[in-house]
Amino acid sequence: MNDLTTPTVLIVDDEPMNRMALAELLSGECRLLLAKDGASALQRVADEPDISLILLDVSMPGMGGYEVLRRLRADARTADIGVIFVTGHTDERDEERGLLLGAQDYVSKPIRPAIVKARVRNYLKLAMQRRELERLSQQDSLTGIANRRHFDEELARACRHARRSQESLSLAMIDVDHFKQYNDHYGHGAGDDALRRIAHTLAGVARRPYDLVARYGGEEFVLLLPGVADVEAVLEQARREVMQLGIAHQMSTTASVLTVSCGGIVADAGRLPKTKESLLNRADEVLYRAKREGRNRVLTERF
Repeated sequence: MNDLTTPTVLIVDDEPMNRMALAELLSGECRLLLAKDGASALQRVADEPDISLILLDVSMPGMGGYEVLRRLRADARTADIGVIFVTGHTDERDEERGLLLGAQDYVSKPIRPAIVKARVRNYLKLAMQRRELERLSQQDSLTGIANRRHFDEELARACRHARRSQESLSLAMIDVDHFKQYNDHYGHGAGDDALRRIAHTLAGVARRPYDLVARYGGEEFVLLLPGVADVEAVLEQARREVMQLGIAHQMSTTASVLTVSCGGIVADAGRLPKTKESLLNRADEVLYRAKREGRNRVLTERF
């Protein structure tokens, strides 16, 4: 994955000299990708999820710049990518058309290096600030992992993907055992530190790019594992590693250290409930069975 501190810019132009001139001008400013026409530009965007800005030639054979922009804006996954048109046309109606389609700016040919650099820098600065704000809005402020809002969005996306791809979907609810007693005895500062350590441990279990661990609220966490059929093994690893943290808990009636109870479900392909709330409720039911049966354990259910 691209380093998120280095923005990626895609240069699209059917003339090799134009592509190379822009690439040479912007080298050192950002990570650069090149495409020779509209079709290859769209393929680049599909392959590279971290593109921040596209410098897009308006007039190209086949698929022109306006059509590329229209397709980008029509797809939710690419609708927010910035586009600056590079064009030899100076007609106000052409410029208006591009701006109405959602272009951020225009650069006229022949390009003026100082102007191009300034406009690219200004846009990338705003894009990075927006990305940081988005990241913070998706992050739990205490633990640093995903928050409930981000989890809800990813769960909805994972459900849609599972229905399309006919893959299984695993989901787990994880609760810290006797956490109120821990807070009452050791204090809320110690409780916050314990939650941070447990969150870090759970994040280490969710290693794949599409796995997600989030703080769901209080001392409860959720784990999303698209395409994973053996959720029990993952949860058992999580339960064991949390216990191995050795966070002393003198007030626990389960163990002498902090432990977690885990309830997991696996929805087989084609058997997903109609709503993500149904999935969560089912996982929650399995979690409470684990707690009723003595805590510090893993229970799973497949359907």
